[in-house]
Amino acid sequence: MDRASYNAGLADLRPLRDDIARLEKTLTKLLRDRESRVRKLGGFDDAKAAAIAKAAGVSIGDVVALVPRLDPTPDHARAQLHQPAAAARAPEPAPEVAAEFGPEGAVAPAFQSAAAQPRMQTPEAPALTPQAGHAEDDVAPATVEVDDKPSPPAGRPPGERIELPSIPDGAAGEAYTAVTRDLFSQRPNFTQGSREMGFLDTVNGVLVWRGGEVRLELGARAPEEILDAVLAVAPGIERLYVTAGDPWHAGAERYPTLKQAVAAWLNTTSQRWTVDTGRGRDRMAGHFVHARQPVGRYTRAGADRNGEHVEIRSVREWFDPDGADPQLVREAFVCLWKALKVKWPDVVLMGSPSQTGKDLWARTIPLKGQWAGGYPVLSEELRGLFHATAGQGRTELILPPRVSAELPCLVEYDRTFAYARHTWRSPVGAPGRVTGAEFAKLSEAEQKKLLMSPAHLQVRVTVPDGWEHVGLLPAPISGDRNWEYPATPGATFTTWAGGAEIYTALSNPVAPWRIEVLDALLFAEGDPIDKWSKWLKEAWASLTAAARIHADARQRQALYLASRAVRSILLFGIGGFAQRPRLVTGTTPADELHLVPEGAEILTHDDRHVTWQRVSGFSRDPMAHPEWSASVWSGARAALLSMRMRPENAQVGALHVPAGQVVAFRTDAIYLTARHDWPYHGEPGDYLLKGHLTGPVPAPGSEDELLAIRDKGRTALAATEAGER
Repeated sequence: MDRASYNAGLADLRPLRDDIARLEKTLTKLLRDRESRVRKLGGFDDAKAAAIAKAAGVSIGDVVALVPRLDPTPDHARAQLHQPAAAARAPEPAPEVAAEFGPEGAVAPAFQSAAAQPRMQTPEAPALTPQAGHAEDDVAPATVEVDDKPSPPAGRPPGERIELPSIPDGAAGEAYTAVTRDLFSQRPNFTQGSREMGFLDTVNGVLVWRGGEVRLELGARAPEEILDAVLAVAPGIERLYVTAGDPWHAGAERYPTLKQAVAAWLNTTSQRWTVDTGRGRDRMAGHFVHARQPVGRYTRAGADRNGEHVEIRSVREWFDPDGADPQLVREAFVCLWKALKVKWPDVVLMGSPSQTGKDLWARTIPLKGQWAGGYPVLSEELRGLFHATAGQGRTELILPPRVSAELPCLVEYDRTFAYARHTWRSPVGAPGRVTGAEFAKLSEAEQKKLLMSPAHLQVRVTVPDGWEHVGLLPAPISGDRNWEYPATPGATFTTWAGGAEIYTALSNPVAPWRIEVLDALLFAEGDPIDKWSKWLKEAWASLTAAARIHADARQRQALYLASRAVRSILLFGIGGFAQRPRLVTGTTPADELHLVPEGAEILTHDDRHVTWQRVSGFSRDPMAHPEWSASVWSGARAALLSMRMRPENAQVGALHVPAGQVVAFRTDAIYLTARHDWPYHGEPGDYLLKGHLTGPVPAPGSEDELLAIRDKGRTALAATEAGER
């Protein structure tokens, strides 16, 4: 482009700017007019929020916000709407000078620097986030969503420091060192029933199943049309994985959020299909609403117990198909089943990686020894404490001036199959409690032994003077993030953390932090998930190796996708142990509003269905072991800071680079401004160089900007490596 073309382009751009400004002004006027008309219609005695919302093209919630008297939420639901959330998590502001308040504590002894002493191995964890993934549990019929993410305390601005719960004194505190009566994780004495699976590309209408491959006419790709078309040619299919097309996003532009669009798609059934209310050992009740990985569960209307029951799921629960056709995706599942069958002869692939992971783990529970009768499930009070105090993967973006406004480059290091590295040791059984006063009476050797044992500790933390590096321990805050990592010298805060992180704070190579132990839950040491993890690592290693050397390109891709599925089984299996209180969303027929559960809030309403949500508590789930998830998550965060690589005896992680080089953390990845010669052997937990974008690069100011730069860095590194071959 020359100067003349550039000037001409500027001239053409200015009228467009003016047109946009005029349209924005018109749109603002129309929106105000609509609000005025909604308020006016809301004054009519017999006005209904649903009718006005439909006519205005807005949600019922938008109408209720303008005309509160039209709120269709039942009185019993409105009265108790926020009580479950408040009971689960209602912290108060932390005192500004925490060191002068709170329970009596004892200062923990510093360890020798990790740079000079062999490091304790530490466990690690997933993000349910998970993006992480989602957890699915049997809940009330017509359930459409289970959201594991806890809601922030009401009325708190994002980022405000909050106070985590403590263990009460006296008799009330005894429940925090107890297990649930007559509830154990036990080895199953049955074999899972297999489900016929189909794989459907909804863009091209290609269905692949055990019977072959066929092209279907799917119409508008509504659930009923997909089910009719698929079952007409493959009547035995019970689990249908969508490999491409995301039909649940059809018409998403008509809804305020993607989740509302998905919920509407899931519920667009005909008289031929209804919501499945669940049956059998591994049957879930109702739909599961997720913006990108929903689950629709249907049964043919009028069908008996032996009738047709079908799930529609996204294959992205297991792996990103990355353009793979349905035949290749099916082959990946075959490869996965064969790899798992080596160690689990009775393996059955269930609907999700989380379900499959927990089922496989249960089949490794020992038949002899101390835990032959099963692993006890902690008390509900203790599970609640872990829910409120044990965070997941570290996600943090460090902004200028802590990093340069212009970065010399952005380098991404991602830990390979990281979670599998940290399952060798876990807490087991009911814990013992060690108060701060009791900790103070221990000898220094006994204190160090406690700090290196499986434990969950309440501590008062002080960042040392002169500290210039990243924060080491999480502090609770309100908002979406839930946790921040204070790094300001002299900052003091109270939190809960696992032994892996406490050890890192006391032994880090920069300067030991001041840690006061206020309370501690000390567990026995065991390896309840080690065998399960080892077998999954072996399956992953065999699939990964075969994917590198197989002569056929399609088979290489199938093997690679299968290896990613093994990763998901372990990742979401660990997350599934957490059993957090969930935000449950459900649907009820519009003519049966009395069936809306107590404590529920009405979200949407149409002529046929009411969609509601409520906070559920803890169930008697024999697979609930948040102490294992918390231990893994603590180790994951610790390993991002410091980890020893053998056989090189090299120290890697954020604390082993100069201050100011760390730009961001994302669960099992760190982003730096320089490359480092860290060993990589392809083993679980190793730091893999995954992206390198040469600078200058503007420092990202948001997560979206970071991800955009990350993607460019991955592309640039791949191009460089391809050129070197």
